[in-house]
Amino acid sequence: MSQMPQQAAVSKCPSCEEPLEPGDRFCGACGYDLSVVPARPEDSPTLAIHGVVPGPDDVDWPVARDSDGHGHPAPVHAAAELPGTDSGGSPLPPPPPAAPPSAPAVPVAPAGAPATGVRFDRPGEPEEYPLQAPDPRLTAEPAPVPGQAPAPEPAAASRQPAPAAPDAAEKVCVACRAGRVDDDGYCENCGHAQPRERDHMEQESGPIAAVSDRGLRHHRNEDAFSVGCTALPDGAPASVAIVCDGVSSATRPDDASLAASRAAGETLLGALPRGTHPQQAMHDAILAASQAVNALADEPATAREQGPHQNAPACTLVGAVVTAGLLVVGWVGDSRVYWVPADRTTPPARLTEDDSWAAQMVAAGLMNEAEAYADERAHAITGWLGADAYELEPHTASFKPDRPGVVVVCTDGLWNYAESAEEMAEAVPLDAAARPLHGARVLVGHALDGGGHDNVTVALLPFPAPSQGAGSA
Repeated sequence: MSQMPQQAAVSKCPSCEEPLEPGDRFCGACGYDLSVVPARPEDSPTLAIHGVVPGPDDVDWPVARDSDGHGHPAPVHAAAELPGTDSGGSPLPPPPPAAPPSAPAVPVAPAGAPATGVRFDRPGEPEEYPLQAPDPRLTAEPAPVPGQAPAPEPAAASRQPAPAAPDAAEKVCVACRAGRVDDDGYCENCGHAQPRERDHMEQESGPIAAVSDRGLRHHRNEDAFSVGCTALPDGAPASVAIVCDGVSSATRPDDASLAASRAAGETLLGALPRGTHPQQAMHDAILAASQAVNALADEPATAREQGPHQNAPACTLVGAVVTAGLLVVGWVGDSRVYWVPADRTTPPARLTEDDSWAAQMVAAGLMNEAEAYADERAHAITGWLGADAYELEPHTASFKPDRPGVVVVCTDGLWNYAESAEEMAEAVPLDAAARPLHGARVLVGHALDGGGHDNVTVALLPFPAPSQGAGSA
């Protein structure tokens, strides 16, 4: 911090040691500018002499700012004596009148009167917390004993009423198990932040299941999924799973993935019972998901959050439909579908191709897969759902496996730790088709054990689709 120059208060020139006259601004011998010499401070530090520090009576203490200049402090005001306003700016109501000095400290109810009590922290509100009338023999103040210090008052905590227990319909804090959780996700009692609903999600629908987890590095879960079962017009069962991954560099990626997964899942579950071919239904579901994500760009919430260098809400999508003899997959982006045979006697397979920079390099023959995915640009996606996406090109494919197995639908938060089909098959439990929820939990745990650098979402569908009601208990 800069300071203004001060006039010298020294007897000799700091440059040539020549004597100075009071009031000199320049040295008469050498012309040294004496205004740059700081004045001697008015106060002196208190130094210890032989280990002894002078007492307060030996030191010129500065006068307190809020005193009357004679060592007496300024008047102290209680909070109730000063004007105030509430959060809306309206004046606060005047405090209740103080009790007269002659009033007893604890009121004693007359004989036959109904028992009442007083809240210690809110005088003047005797009806809010009714208490039993105290016994005068126990509450009467004893006569003071000469030379004995007065008894201390009870601690403030013991005089405060116990917090009311939250209603059954309200969320209870996971930390203290007593306080209510407010709309911001914090406990009103202890202030502990509550885990968000999407940090970890699990769902089991008939024979299929999905698990999504925030991971170990991200501050929120930007993945979403939708799973469900239905029946074709001939009564044959059909299972549906949609998994979406929000694009972190876009605005509201968590909202985008949620909107896309819901729109695609509802479209599929509505089209299949009407007889729409599963592959056409998957194509239409991706278009519906795209429209749902595009609509987010026009919402006020996006306008408030979107900066000049941000993108509109965006996400990737991958899905699968399993029927008695047909497996249909669809995708936009870099989430994947794997096929793992139940008997493990035939090799597993990856059923999708990424919309990514690495996949383009491999397809063009410029790099092999190991080189492309080792590049820092590997995960730059070239296809996504969103208002600023290029021309939408939904990918769909149909397969007819010749044996039972399990279909793995996942985001890159999982396949980054099991990239090849063989690595994914090793991570999938042998009983995943019979216990899909357990299998999905195991796969999420595999990603978390590997580092959990991203959100992790996986859905498992047994093939062929078992009859309704089958699956894990």
